[in-house]
Amino acid sequence: MKHFTISDLKAWDRFKRANFVNSLSGFRPVSLIASINEMGVSNLGVFSNIVHLGADPALIAFINRPREAAPHTIQNIEVRGKYTINHIHPAFVEKAHQCSAKYPDGVNEFHEVGLTPDYKDDFNIPYVAESMVQMGMELSEIIPMQNGTFLVVGSLVHAYVNEAALGGDGFINLAKTSSMVSLGLDAYYEVNPFQRFTYAKPDKESGIIPF
Repeated sequence: MKHFTISDLKAWDRFKRANFVNSLSGFRPVSLIASINEMGVSNLGVFSNIVHLGADPALIAFINRPREAAPHTIQNIEVRGKYTINHIHPAFVEKAHQCSAKYPDGVNEFHEVGLTPDYKDDFNIPYVAESMVQMGMELSEIIPMQNGTFLVVGSLVHAYVNEAALGGDGFINLAKTSSMVSLGLDAYYEVNPFQRFTYAKPDKESGIIPF
């Protein structure tokens, strides 16, 4: 294998370095986060640093880039206290990727890219109608990080999942929704199931759970 030191990476131009480091950590789930600004205009942003923090309470977090680079989503969440997370699927991945463009504040990105806002459950933030996995979130806390980014922690209050993907034990087979993952800054991948195992215990060999 080829060895790289941090000094090697610092000698590269910033785009090569960003591609390398963003790819190094592996595949990540990728979703559209919808929010609304104080004037009532909807915003959509592509986020791949989304992570489950716990199931009880149900907490899901994401990393927001520094404010000067990506101000709209975090600003809208601070104002409204609510947002939605929507999985991306192959049928609209090009439209979703266009949401990574730096549109000016006040531009309705649903309209710009041709996606459909979906309001339900008296939740005043739209979901992406085309998405088969949708989450309604309430802001829990925003934690500043040392590099200028922010860990935005939200509480899950609503979830919509395509029934074909939902198992009786609560497991969601996201291959059945074709939910996508990303690598680096601009690459999207489909996933295929490989194997599911029973809960691992020191004194018992793990078994196979069929999909």
